[in-house]
Amino acid sequence: MPHPTLTARAPELPALTPREQEVLAYLAQGDTYRMIACRMGLSPHTVDTYLRRLRSKTGAVNRTQLTHIAFRMGY
Repeated sequence: MPHPTLTARAPELPALTPREQEVLAYLAQGDTYRMIACRMGLSPHTVDTYLRRLRSKTGAVNRTQLTHIAFRMGY
């Protein structure tokens, strides 16, 4: 029988801005903060700000959890 955590329905995720979605998609591809910053024409500090907001909105505590959420969202 599968572990309950793996089969549980995902909690409703908050609405994300287009830029947050873009950052999350790049994160799911395995990009670093610097790579994301270069692709989006931002500073790494701004990317860090986006990722902190994403963690706050989703309840993720680290990059790995954010990546997992990104995969669940189809990125």
